[in-house]
This record gives sequence, structure tokens and C-alpha cells, in this order.
Amino acid sequence: MKKGFFGVFFLLVSTLSVAQNTKPTPSLHIKKSTAPITIDGQLNEASWQNAEVATDFFQSFPADTSYTLTKTEVKVTYDEVFFYVGAVCYDELEGDYVIQSLKRDFSYPKSDAFAVYIDPFNDKTNGFSFAVNPLGVQREGLLENGGSFGVTTAWDQVWFAEVTQQQGKWVVEMAIPFKSIRYNEGIDHWRINFSRNDLKRNENGSWSGVPRNFNIGSLAFTGELLWDAPPKKPGSNVVLIPYLTGNTSHNYQTEEDPTDYGGNGGMDAKVAVSSSLNLDLTVNPDFSQVEVDRQVTNLSRFSLFFPERRNFFIENSDLFAQFGFRQIRPFFSRRIGLSGGNQIPILAGARLSGKLTQDWRIGLMNLQTEGDGELGVNPQNYSVAAFQRKVLARSNIAGIFVNRQGFRGSSPNYGDYNRVAGMDFNYASSNNKLRGKIFYHRAFGSGLENNNFAHAVWAMYNTQKMAVHWNHEYVGDNYDAEVGFVPRINNFNPETGETEQRSYWRFEPIFNYNFYPNSQVVNSHGPGIYLSEYTDEDYVTTERLLQFNYRVNFLSSSNVRAEVNQNRVMLFYDTDVTFSGNTPINAGTYDFINANLGYTSNQRKKFNYDVSADYGSYYTGTKITYGGRINYRAQPWGVFSVRFQQNEIQMPDSIGTAQLSLLGPNIGLSFTKSMFLTTFIQYNTQIENVNINSRLQWRFRPMSDLYVVYTDNYDSTILGVKNRAVVVKLVYWLNV
Repeated sequence: MKKGFFGVFFLLVSTLSVAQNTKPTPSLHIKKSTAPITIDGQLNEASWQNAEVATDFFQSFPADTSYTLTKTEVKVTYDEVFFYVGAVCYDELEGDYVIQSLKRDFSYPKSDAFAVYIDPFNDKTNGFSFAVNPLGVQREGLLENGGSFGVTTAWDQVWFAEVTQQQGKWVVEMAIPFKSIRYNEGIDHWRINFSRNDLKRNENGSWSGVPRNFNIGSLAFTGELLWDAPPKKPGSNVVLIPYLTGNTSHNYQTEEDPTDYGGNGGMDAKVAVSSSLNLDLTVNPDFSQVEVDRQVTNLSRFSLFFPERRNFFIENSDLFAQFGFRQIRPFFSRRIGLSGGNQIPILAGARLSGKLTQDWRIGLMNLQTEGDGELGVNPQNYSVAAFQRKVLARSNIAGIFVNRQGFRGSSPNYGDYNRVAGMDFNYASSNNKLRGKIFYHRAFGSGLENNNFAHAVWAMYNTQKMAVHWNHEYVGDNYDAEVGFVPRINNFNPETGETEQRSYWRFEPIFNYNFYPNSQVVNSHGPGIYLSEYTDEDYVTTERLLQFNYRVNFLSSSNVRAEVNQNRVMLFYDTDVTFSGNTPINAGTYDFINANLGYTSNQRKKFNYDVSADYGSYYTGTKITYGGRINYRAQPWGVFSVRFQQNEIQMPDSIGTAQLSLLGPNIGLSFTKSMFLTTFIQYNTQIENVNINSRLQWRFRPMSDLYVVYTDNYDSTILGVKNRAVVVKLVYWLNV
């Protein structure tokens, strides 16, 4: 059966069309600046007057068959230190811009903005994005996996921009240090694109046309940047990022001394080994978060995934984190430095990552953690090695090796280890219509000799009218990736209190179809079918979701969606399916059906919202779920929102009922472009907790911040205080 799926995948690769984008590939020549450029948003230097102009942007929304109505002109130049971008964004419409806030790393789809996408490696696979809104707020991020899933804004770098408001236009001037990006020396042409989001007109477009069914940042559709001379290595490039923290907390639930004081200090460093290869170092890092994870109601029986936010792991993170699938990850960086939600001190770490040549990328990482006797955690050493080899137009073959080695004191405990090795093949056609992945991973450790592997095949064919996906995956019960994230094989047995591992297959076909009517109201609409089927090794269904859906996307940017879901779940043990301490229902197979209706309003409006409601049978009872988010923008200084979700589960009297509430008010204030206050409340009855988190951030110089964070936790049943804490953190970014 496995061979049959591999054959189907390669047949798709060989027979489906991979024709190039029908729009012409534009090119832009870049000449060296003849005089210094002042970043003031004026574009009045001689070098700007002599620069070639990129114009005639193509629409990507609401259609992609014509030029944009909103005109944009872009110029580029450079000197020994900076890559410069200048843009004139014409705006003849009356009214306010759509501005989310003055805070850095705004959401591009929800804001008027101008953006540049740079592929210095000319491989249409990895790159960088820099953007500004009409008030000069900056946004930077990484383009990974060809940019198909947008920009990863967790990446931070120092660069400069100014915007001026002029009659009928706003003017952008950017200076991006060559030290802030990675590139291969000697390449005289890069890939580049520019985009403009004009929400006042409700139009999105780009210089090199991007079909509307793809992300505007897709590197498959970039133009050419032709250098008069290839940029050289930018000289010494070392960044030191020291930090200091201080904190005090008060625990109201302990009989011991309730007040605790602490502090810490350490440093990260970034060293450019070459223009395309970077060495990250860390000594006694503080991996505590000044921004906590958003809580969710979990009715899935399995662990939830939360993204990595720690700076040390961000750059080139796709080299390590993109192996496998979302629920089958051989490496998950949040396993390092954390155990059961408790922070484990990391003594030091190093990470070398980036491009060796035009076709080879490598990543090497090693970190050493300290033991914690109170938690029963021994010291650990974590090592990861990864590589990517480019093949075909936009594809790659990648390999990874992950090693966790336990220690007793300062000596390795050779009986305490876990290792995973694997290979991935990532396919992307030149026109981005066909994408796919094949991987095989194997775990090594004591008692992991049999059925200790995972493999999968995924293929997607995506056109404007149709999207077809196929995915199948298999995980053996001894595929124990301790430094990864594979929650589905772990099944908690409430009778024994132990976790049992079970092998599974998953089959996941998807089909969506889009109609594009000639309408002044509807942009697109269409049906979809989704199936997610889990089985055991004998192909007996253990969990199934069969969904029929219909979506309507309006020209205003609002949308409505309807779903009907048929569910089948096999419970291996007597289980409390309310997750609220009620009587468990018997082990066995259960079928139930539910329907969902949701609506998202026009996100360009200052007041906007999204709501949904779900009702149907649920095991031996019924469940109604309703929730959403309400937002209001007081441009540009304030964002006020409330998210909420209510689950009401009605079961037979012998089992009991449950009402699970999640309420999250959020206030974001932007006093200036460098001073922000964010306060949110999380009321979660599932974990019986109310959390108040308030964070003041002062960016006193580029990438250097002072944080003051206040946190309060209460028992949601009686609103009695559990604990309080204040954290002060100073981070300083120093270019050497």
C-alpha cells in the first residue's frame, strides 16, 4: 500500500502541468549611489533621480487580470553599507488609512502598507521581507518554504525607514543594512518583488504579478534585480544582545515564605561567519517570556502546540523546525529549557546556520541544560544537525539528526539518550501549483528497536478554481521523538495513570472549488470536502472527521462559512469527555454529527468582529459551542478587543453536564512608535484560572527594549488570588 501512494505522488509530479506564470517576469537594474543618502522620506538625492523605476503593479485582489488602480513607483540603489528602497505610494482617495497600531510587526493583510520581498539567494525558496505603513511603522520577517505561507515576523533586525505624507501620496525611504540580511557573494542578480496593500480602495497588488490564490509574498513570482556589481561581504558583522532581569513574586497558596525575589543576566551573540552563514551563541539565556501563551479550551484529548518565540531559535528556524508535519515533528525547540511547564536553566548554546553554497544549507545546534533536583530532571545535552540540498527548480532534499544525551553530574549517562534521524523531500513546482512532501524518520533509544519509525506523503495541486490535497502518514508506537512533538501516539489511561503509545495511520484528502462570479458583492464562493481519518495498524477507524463546507468571500473582505461534520471516535478507555471532572463514559466507538456557521465582518472597518456557532450531538449527549472576537481600533493609538468561547455540554444525568467558558479582553495602547502598553485578561473555567497580564514596552533604541510585566492569577471559582509577579527585563542590541 505504501508503494502505491509513492507511485501516485510521483505520477502527479510527472504529469501535472508546471508551466510558468503567464505574466512576464519584470526586471529592475540597481546602480550604486554616487552620494550619501539621508533617510528622511524625501527621495530628493541625485541617486534617486537617476534610478530606474519599477511601476505598473498587477492586482492580486480583488482580481489578478489587470493592473492596479492605485499607482505605486519604486526605486532602488545601494552603497557600501545599505540597500536602499524608495517608493511613492499615490493615494487620491479621501478618508483615513487603515492602521492597526503604531506597534512594530503589524499585520500586513489588515493594514495599508508597502512591502519589499528579497530573495538574495536567487533560489525562490528563502528570503526576507521589509514593510512600512503610511505612518512609518516598520515590519520585518523571514520568507520560508518559498513564502507560500507568508512572512514569519518573529525575526527581528535593525533597519531604518521614514515616511512622509505629501499631497495625494505618501513616500517611503528604507535603508536596509547588508549586515541585517544574508546573501551569497558574487551573485549579480537577486529575486525581488514589491507589494502595495491599499485597504482604502480594497486592493492588493505587486510589481511582479502573483495569482490571487497564492500569498502575495510567494517567491515563485518574483522579478529580477540586476546589480551593476555584485554586493560584497559587509565586513565585520557581530551583534551582542545582553540582558538583565529582576523579578518579585508572591504565592498566596503556600505555607512557606510566600515572597520570592530573583534576577538573572546573560547574553546572546550573532556572528556572521560569511555573508550567508551565521553563528548564534548564548550564555545563561533568559528564556522566560514577557509575552505569555494565549489560552484555549482543549477538548481533543491530546497536547496542544504553541509556537516558539525565543530569539535564539528564530533565524533559519525552518532548517530545524520544518521537518515532518505539524503533528509529527522530530524536533521542537520548546522541549529545550522547559519541563512540565517549568523552566530548566540553559547553561550555554551555539547554533551555526545558513547557506554554504547556492545549493547547500546547513544547520548545527548544541545546548547544555542544568539539572533540577527538585523536579527530578538531570542535566541534558541537545544536539541537532540538519542540511538541505536544492534540487529541481524550487525543491530540496533535507536530512536531520537529533540527539538528547542525559548526564549524571558532569559525566554522560550513556543509558539515558534519545535520537531521531530522518530524510525529507520537499517538492514545489516553478509556478507553485504543485507542492508535496515525502519523509521517513526513525527513533533510536533503549527499547525502541521495533516499529520505531514514521513516514508520510503529502501532495497539493492548487489553481484559482480548484485545490486538491492528499496526505497519508504513519507513526509507529515506538517512534519516541523526545525532543519533538508527536502527540497522537500518546494516549493517557485514566485507570492506570500512565501514558500508552499506539501506532496509527492517518488519511487526509481535501477538495475545494472556487467560483468567481461577475458580482459587485461576492468575490468568490465554493464548496469543500475534508476528511481526516485515523486508523490503527489493521485500518480500523479510531477517529474520523468528515466535513462538507461552503464558503462565501465578499468583496468587502467579510466572509461567511457553513460546515456539517460527521465524527467517529473510538475511546480506548473509560473517559470523561467533558474534561470537567464528571463521570467517564464507557470505552467504545461513538458517532455524532454537528453543524457550524460562522461570519467574519469587514476587517477594514474600525469596528469589526467574527462570530461562530456550533451545535450537534456529542458522544452520548449534545454540545453547543459559540464564540468569536469583537474588535475596535481607535487609530492609531488604541486597539480594544474581546475574544470569547462558550462550550455547553449536556450529557445523561448519570454523567453530568459542563459549561466551559473562555473570555479574553485585550487592550493595546501605542503611546508612540516606541512606547506600548498591552493588557489582557484570560478567564478560563477549564483550568479554573483568571490571568491578568500587563506589559509595558519601551524601545529606547533600535531593537533594544525595557519591559515591565505585571501578572496576576486568580481561582476562577472564587476569584481568590493565587499569585502575583512583577518582572523587569532590559535587552540591549549592540552592533560591534
